[in-house]
Amino acid sequence: MNLTPMRSGAPWHLWPPPRLCLLSLQREPSIDLLQAFVEHWKGITHYYIETTDENTPAKKTDIPWRLKQMLDILVYEEQQQAAVGEAGPCLEYLLQHKILETLCTLGKAEYPPGMRQQVFQFFSRVLAQVQHPLLHYLSVHRPVQKLLRLGGTVPGSVTEKEEVQLTTVLCSKIQQDPELLAYILEGKKIVARKKACGEPDALPKDAASHRDKNCSHNGAPARPQWDGEPCGAQALNNPLLAETEELDGGTAESNLITSLLGLCRSKKSRVALKAQENLLLLVSTASPAAATYLAQSSPCCRAIVRHLCQLYRSMPAFLDPADIAALEGISWRLPSAPSDEASFPGKEALAAFLGWFDYCDHLITEAHAVVADALAKAVAEKLFMETLQPQLLHVSEPSILTSTALLTAMLRQLRSPALLREAVTFLLGTDRQPEAPGDKPCALYVHLIGHCDHLSDEISIATLRLFEELLQKPHEGIIRSLVLRNLEGRPYVARGSPEPESYEDTLDLEEDPYFTDSFLDSGFQPRAKPRPAPATSYDGKTAVTEIVNSFLCLVPEEAKTSAFLEETGYDTYVHDAYGLFQECSSRVAPWGWPRTPIPLDLHEPERPFFEGQFLRVLFDRMSRILDQPYSLNLQVTSVLSRLALFPHPHIHEYLLDPYISLAPGCRSLFSVLVRVIGDLMQRIQRVPQFPGKLLLVRKQLTGQAPGEQLDHQTLLQGVVVLEEFCKELAAIAFVKFPPNGPLQNFSPAPEGQV
Repeated sequence: MNLTPMRSGAPWHLWPPPRLCLLSLQREPSIDLLQAFVEHWKGITHYYIETTDENTPAKKTDIPWRLKQMLDILVYEEQQQAAVGEAGPCLEYLLQHKILETLCTLGKAEYPPGMRQQVFQFFSRVLAQVQHPLLHYLSVHRPVQKLLRLGGTVPGSVTEKEEVQLTTVLCSKIQQDPELLAYILEGKKIVARKKACGEPDALPKDAASHRDKNCSHNGAPARPQWDGEPCGAQALNNPLLAETEELDGGTAESNLITSLLGLCRSKKSRVALKAQENLLLLVSTASPAAATYLAQSSPCCRAIVRHLCQLYRSMPAFLDPADIAALEGISWRLPSAPSDEASFPGKEALAAFLGWFDYCDHLITEAHAVVADALAKAVAEKLFMETLQPQLLHVSEPSILTSTALLTAMLRQLRSPALLREAVTFLLGTDRQPEAPGDKPCALYVHLIGHCDHLSDEISIATLRLFEELLQKPHEGIIRSLVLRNLEGRPYVARGSPEPESYEDTLDLEEDPYFTDSFLDSGFQPRAKPRPAPATSYDGKTAVTEIVNSFLCLVPEEAKTSAFLEETGYDTYVHDAYGLFQECSSRVAPWGWPRTPIPLDLHEPERPFFEGQFLRVLFDRMSRILDQPYSLNLQVTSVLSRLALFPHPHIHEYLLDPYISLAPGCRSLFSVLVRVIGDLMQRIQRVPQFPGKLLLVRKQLTGQAPGEQLDHQTLLQGVVVLEEFCKELAAIAFVKFPPNGPLQNFSPAPEGQV
């Protein structure tokens, strides 16, 4: 094998060097590996001494080839080592002569052009292919830190591909040995503990297993000399390489994190995706000590959330809620919206924000619990409280509308339990005691409830959508804070006498607190004899039939129109409700809810009942269904339907039991509907040709007739919503009881009865 120095005077990059590979090494076992390794390293340093052409790209010189030969020698030497884990002569030479430090300096100088790419590739390949634990050595992890900082200084750098390859290797090594995390992220403190000279180059944990790295492989003092000149950058007679000062170690702890975050912002989608995967690998490290270090002693969480807030601020101040909803399903793996969707101002910025939020949520889901909690708290503090809350509390309607719609979109994507817990605390506070009308709870909670009854219908609809999204999240604190805490002890039930085994005549309309004489005079007459009440066990078909019929028969025949158009009937509502109820039951199953209402304590003094801020505003909205816009009515009834699906016995009793004996001054969902029907019957008398107009409005809403403007259109649309809502409530009541599944022998009844 020819290792003769090149003839004098010939440019190094023009002479085809002999190929040295693992195959040739295996055929010539007598070759001196250390001599070959040193010759190749000298060949690289002599290039800088002898070359006169500063414009030749690095890939057209022999530097890449020589680096490849050095790597092959290191790998082959390790394969031939008899003692596992012991460094061979070539590896010792690499460590003692600080070759990686020198290469890092060459890469920083970017001379010859493209040298930085070659250095990144060499570092990645050495760390990946050499099995010896190199990153424990100061002369390895220190230049690695410098190289990471060097790569992260130029956004959109040509070395992005090589940078992400290096971070991939480092994150993989850290996952295999989490103790490396502190060494890679924090170099200054470790360096400070070293003496200026005379210390082993290996870290203390390896002192027992590695040789003294201040001695050569044969025990001679390690004074690196190349033809009488000291090794290192100082020996390279080129003014471009004169600087050998260390990069500031004060920021060394942020090397890998800042590099990964910089690469995550790359315009090259494959580079950005790989960087995100590497960061995910880093935070999912299983070591508690490493996770604690990452969460408490590194800027990891702060940097991730800082980028999230920057993306939020980069969006337009005002966005249409419909545009925000149109970008549903943005994923961090595919952060861009489909190209065929209609474009709108701020679409790319919105997609970038939602994509990064989804990534943060995924990080929190996959990360070690310590990191997950720290990252979730950082998101809550910086994004929710410092960025979103001022906009939600703002007096500007566009600001409220945009921030509410964005928060709804975030909730829709949110999956991690830790971040959901922080979001619930942010939105609803921590108080779980029963509410009272004069309470002053969490300021944001009060404002959001107030926004459900805002003067702006758009804000009311957007906020109701927010609460509907919140009700679908698997967190018991949501439903407890909004509803259940006020139903504890069943204070809505009259306590004058012991509970009967069956409710008899418990819903006499004349006794309803909201029922008036004018209601009776309007033409709506209750039955002469109230229908039989269901048994309290709720496990019989008769009980289900009576409850369902109570809702189906609530709207009088002269206000019903669905039967004339052969549209979606009660049976379709049953099938839809069944699927939604199964989903809801599965979600709440771990919460251990009781199957029956708790018995009333007859000796407990009766306390005033307050349904709570949330139900109060929903009932108020429901009572105005005949005077509100169609879209708002749809949203109010949608939220109430979501609530009615919850399988808690108190929720079912309060929202879906028409036979409940209400305490004085209390109202339930059914009593609110009864009052609305009474109001409707009075108004019908003042609308000429009411049945025909009502039928025309239904056709307009279903697209079967042109949308011409009619008198009393809001009222007529409200009647259509009211009819459908009663059918929906009947279907929900039907699928919830009996518990063993009513659809097993389901045969839909004619419209209006079961």
